[in-house]
Amino acid sequence: MQELPRRTGFSGPKLIRLLARLTDADVPESRQSPSDRLSLWLGWTDAIALSTALNRPPAAGPAGARPDAGAGAQESARVRASLEQAIAGPKPTTGSRQRGDLRAPPQDKSKAAEYAEWATYRQRYMSLQQTMEMSIGTLRIRLRAMLAASTPEMTQLAVLDAVMEQGLSARERSLLAGVPKLLEGHFTRLREAEQAALAAAAVAEGDAAVRPLAVAPGTWLEVFRKDMQTILHAELDIRFQPIEGLLAALRDC
Repeated sequence: MQELPRRTGFSGPKLIRLLARLTDADVPESRQSPSDRLSLWLGWTDAIALSTALNRPPAAGPAGARPDAGAGAQESARVRASLEQAIAGPKPTTGSRQRGDLRAPPQDKSKAAEYAEWATYRQRYMSLQQTMEMSIGTLRIRLRAMLAASTPEMTQLAVLDAVMEQGLSARERSLLAGVPKLLEGHFTRLREAEQAALAAAAVAEGDAAVRPLAVAPGTWLEVFRKDMQTILHAELDIRFQPIEGLLAALRDC
């Protein structure tokens, strides 16, 4: 199998760099500042809610209990570990191969063709995206509650985070929904490249049934599975960034 092209001179989140590498896309650096790009994602109602939260002074009142940053960190670690395990895939079961399992393909050639269909991997990716969104969203709410129970300043921060989540979640969901489509192109290119390599090897070696081929059939699927897992881990990193921010606030508090 040919190695994937490695792009140079491109900075940005790991997920973007990986997708650019897998698709060999020419992604220009944005000339806008992060704040300018962020403003394009927020609607006017979101802007009003954000301005209100920023300009409203923290309510005076008795100081709350110090939040348990350790408990927040442990809960976050538990959720993260659960999602990492989901990406790795469940333990083998009878039907797992037909659900886009990310482990090694079956040895039975009669089942390998069905296993290699893109639809199973697309469904697997979309299901994991939904799992990440729900688990991280619930965790984010819990961490905000911990902050809000401490000081007025932390309560204001929790409100700001809630406003940002509401304003940006639809845009984030729309952008990340495009990742499976990019992976589909990678899936097709890997499969076609191996088919061409096998055909060329058969012609070069004469009797392919007797002489060993230079390319092991099915190698492309192993490459794709590993690439898909890498992309999922990079997407998890992006989705977890707000959690890291809330954890930092809990530690500071």
